[in-house]
Amino acid sequence: MHEFELLAPAGSFEILKAVISAGADAVYVGGNMFGARAYANNFSEEELKEAIDYVHLRKKRLYLTVNTLLKNEEIKNKLYDFLLPLYEQGLDGVIVQDLGAVKYIHEAFPDMEIHTSTQMTITGVEGAELLKQFGVTRVVMAREVSLDEMHLIHEKTGLELEAFVHGAMCYCYSGQCLFSSMLGGRSGNRGRCAQPCRLPYTVLDEKKNIKKKDSYILSMKDLCGIEDIPRLAEAGIFSLKIEGRMKQADYAAGVVSMYRKYIDTYQQQENWKVFPKDYQKLSDYGNRCGFSNEYYYRHNSSDMITYVKPSYEKKETDILDTLTEIRIPIVGRAVLHKKEPACLQVSYGNLLVMAEGPEVSIANNRPVTREEILNRLDKTGETPFFFQNLEVDKDEDIFIPNGALNRLKRDALHLLEERLLEKFRRKAYRKPDEIHQTFREKTKSIFLAEVETSEQLHVVTEYDFITDVYLHAYKYPKEDLISELIKDVDFVTSKGKNAYFAFPQIFRKAEALYYSSLVEELASIPLKGVVVSNYEELAFAAEHLSHLEIVTDHNLYTYNDYAVKAFEELVADIHTIPLELNRQEISYLNHALSEMVVYGYYPLMVSAQCVHRNCFGCDKKQETLYLKDRYKAEFPVKNHCGECFNVIYNSLPTKLFSRVRELQDFGIGRFRLCFTVEDAISTAEILEMLQDELANGSVSEKDNKNRFTKGHYGRGVE
Repeated sequence: MHEFELLAPAGSFEILKAVISAGADAVYVGGNMFGARAYANNFSEEELKEAIDYVHLRKKRLYLTVNTLLKNEEIKNKLYDFLLPLYEQGLDGVIVQDLGAVKYIHEAFPDMEIHTSTQMTITGVEGAELLKQFGVTRVVMAREVSLDEMHLIHEKTGLELEAFVHGAMCYCYSGQCLFSSMLGGRSGNRGRCAQPCRLPYTVLDEKKNIKKKDSYILSMKDLCGIEDIPRLAEAGIFSLKIEGRMKQADYAAGVVSMYRKYIDTYQQQENWKVFPKDYQKLSDYGNRCGFSNEYYYRHNSSDMITYVKPSYEKKETDILDTLTEIRIPIVGRAVLHKKEPACLQVSYGNLLVMAEGPEVSIANNRPVTREEILNRLDKTGETPFFFQNLEVDKDEDIFIPNGALNRLKRDALHLLEERLLEKFRRKAYRKPDEIHQTFREKTKSIFLAEVETSEQLHVVTEYDFITDVYLHAYKYPKEDLISELIKDVDFVTSKGKNAYFAFPQIFRKAEALYYSSLVEELASIPLKGVVVSNYEELAFAAEHLSHLEIVTDHNLYTYNDYAVKAFEELVADIHTIPLELNRQEISYLNHALSEMVVYGYYPLMVSAQCVHRNCFGCDKKQETLYLKDRYKAEFPVKNHCGECFNVIYNSLPTKLFSRVRELQDFGIGRFRLCFTVEDAISTAEILEMLQDELANGSVSEKDNKNRFTKGHYGRGVE
């Protein structure tokens, strides 16, 4: 039968013990840095070392979340020292989002498992296959991936796959969310998400008419996949992951116990079905407006949204009172002969250890009895062991103090524990070499414009300082992509400019099949390059379009120089600076290959869900809606029906024209303007502003105060 790993969250040592007792095969926890739940009761170094031993003695596994994006100073000066003692203790694996951290950890600790976090947004075969070269042993699926897609990834790559099976869901493709950071500086990519998706919004149409008032239109129901265990097995999933490092012990243990029950039932090939009373128990442990499993089968669904306030509801349970801590059965034999050292042998399986104590005395008065010795040795207290069988081989007229028996027992059990754990201990290799910065030779800067409409295209090509144009996939109906792209490329080149094609932000099975069918035609178009936004597209471009310049977009995160180097190794020619970095952090990066977005409505969320569909039904009408929050800010939402996903943009565009000269001094030579929801007039106005800035130096921005933002350039994120 298919083997599963049941993977449970633990925000504290108490919860770790509870989920192990409830039946978890493995536990994932966070340390005091680099974890995506910065506000959880994360483990100290000593607690982590103790936790590693605790699970190993019980034949379980422990994974550490290192799933935030790491800034240059952190990866260079903190990551190695953070992981080293845990690696030496026997840490089983790390869960990682940052490609630079993946590269660094693989070089520093090559025999430790690396699992890609769901925040890497791996949705296809190409992305999973790409990461193998950095030592990745397991891929955690994006929550939106269907069972069919999971099966294909497993079949084609042979990698272990991990899928979420229960708990909270993000509205946004994991790792593609800037909503929290733009609103309040709390970045989900840094473990501090403020969950703006759980707030109410009023939906406005293109003319700003109210269509839904104060609706929780971005709030997802919780995932429950207990009824899908057989189909998850058929899809090749190895690890079933329960979300909830911020949850309490009764929730984590209760959910684990229920999944343990049904995994075991399935593996025993008994008649398999989930009883309604057990499904209700899962609901009682905690839920937000009910459960959904529809991402396993459908691209999106109105039924997955709460629409009403997503209060977290749970009932009191007695699950913790029913749990018994797992203890290890051992066999013992005490040998107590007069005028010889006391001896206690303990064994577990084929492992036998022996401890010696003081010489056994001849009793002057009452000799110690067998029952007294058994009673003293059998009390194993706080140790992980209990005596399944304990024998005493003794002379009749002996005496040994209770303290000596206690020490003998303590020494024997400690020795057994050390011998059981020694196979997990290891020594580190060496700290990876630092990446030496290289600097771009000072040449004339390049200004690029990315467009999604014909209006925008015709405006940007009229400006001489725009030398390169990114033609976004969103501009083209799929059925006409090649013919329309050829026309636009001819038009751009006729204006003396270079043309690039920008792939969509998500590249799932349908997109992979579609673009694979167009490889020869795409390769024949006189493009200068392509822009890729995910690992699947990077792999596709590397295989089929390597003759072109490959630009990685801002959401293929290069927070640190190790990530820049990793993307170089994956044949990326240019990388786009992440949108959450501030001025100082940008200045520390290696910019020989950098591009910077200096204008645009930042994409706050990319979602498989559809605001238009959930308000009006799926009529394939592409339009811009708006979400108005409680502060009256209006966030544009574009539905891209060809790829079937939404992009939610910031309420104000970011404009950094006055910082271009400073950025040039940092070594950045490419500057991009991203046009998304602008009409022709707005597009021209923005280009005029940049033209004035370049011609006349600093231009007063006093009148633009309420029209633009500087994004994270000044404040950054924690």
